[in-house]
Formats: sequence, C-alpha cells, structure tokens
Amino acid sequence: MAVRVRLTRVGGRKNPIWRVVVADQRSPRDGRVIETVGRYNAQKEPSEIVLDEERVRHWLARGAQPTNTVKKLMRARGIRAAASAPPPE
Repeated sequence: MAVRVRLTRVGGRKNPIWRVVVADQRSPRDGRVIETVGRYNAQKEPSEIVLDEERVRHWLARGAQPTNTVKKLMRARGIRAAASAPPPE
C-alpha cells in the first residue's frame, strides 16, 4: 500500500480550508484517510499552517511520500522531508 501525505478539502463554498492527512494514494481526495496530521488555511493573513511534526516525521520514516504542496508547507514550518531517518526503536 503506497501512502501519501496530502491535502483534503474541508470548509464551505468559496472558503477552502485544507487538512493535511495521511492516506492511501488510491483513495479519492476527500475519501478515507489513515490519520489527520495538520491543517492549512490560506484565507487568513498570514496563512495558517499547523502540523503535528512528530506524526509527520513518523509517517515519513515509514515511507509515506508527501505531495509537492505538502512539501512546501513542511518547508515553511521547518520540517525537512529528506531528513526523515527512522527513529531508534
């Protein structure tokens, strides 16, 4: 199962708010998710980006691939996608 960290849309018409979720890449954009790890609201000034850094790193360490947009959001919050070594167990 290929897992992605991506955005799913919530909010009303003409008022998009996005959740950052972990989901199977084959599921639809607003379909079933494995876990919600943050949110993004571009309507606010400045944009609101909230990520659970620990959970994002957890999923990246287990092979989840972030989409390009999520990579940009992670970069804005100071989370590096490439530096996601598995945690010591």
